[in-house]
Amino acid sequence: MPELLWAPWRMAYVSKPQEGGTGNIFVDLPAAGDDAKFLILHRGKEAFVIMNAYPYTSGHLLVAPFRAVATIEEMTDSELLECQKLIVRAMGWLRKTHGPQGFNVGANIGPASGAGIPVHVHWHIVPRWTGDTNFMTTISDVRVIPQSLDEAYAKIKAVVDADAG
Repeated sequence: MPELLWAPWRMAYVSKPQEGGTGNIFVDLPAAGDDAKFLILHRGKEAFVIMNAYPYTSGHLLVAPFRAVATIEEMTDSELLECQKLIVRAMGWLRKTHGPQGFNVGANIGPASGAGIPVHVHWHIVPRWTGDTNFMTTISDVRVIPQSLDEAYAKIKAVVDADAG
C-alpha cells in the first residue's frame, strides 16, 4: 500500500473563495480578471483553458465552461462543443510546447469519481511521455514535475496567443 503524502495547503487552494467569490475556482478565477496570475491561458465565449496549479505532469491543463454545472448532462450543446474544441486546441498547443507522446484526457464527475471540485465539471488534459512515471512514482508514489508553473505558462501562452483563432 502506498504511503500518503499529505498536502493540506492544496485544500486552501480548492476551497478558498476569492474576495467576494463563490468558493468555486472555475468561477472565481476567471472573474478576477488577472489571467497570468491565475494561469488562464485562453478564454472562449462559453469556456476557458487554465493550467492546473497542482499538475500531474508539466503542461497539465484544464478546460471548463464559465457556467458552473456539475455534470455534462447540464451543459448546453454550445458549451459542450466549445469545451471539446478547446480540448483539441489545447492538445495541439501542448504538442508544440512540450512534445508529449500521448495524453490522458478526461473528467471526474461527482465525488465518488475523485472530482476535486464536484460542483463544476471540467476536463483534465495531461500530457504523457514514455517512462514519465520514473522511479519516484514506483518507489515512493511521488511525482517530479521538471518545469515551474511560470515557465510552463509563458511557453504555452506564447503558442496560445500565436493561435489566436
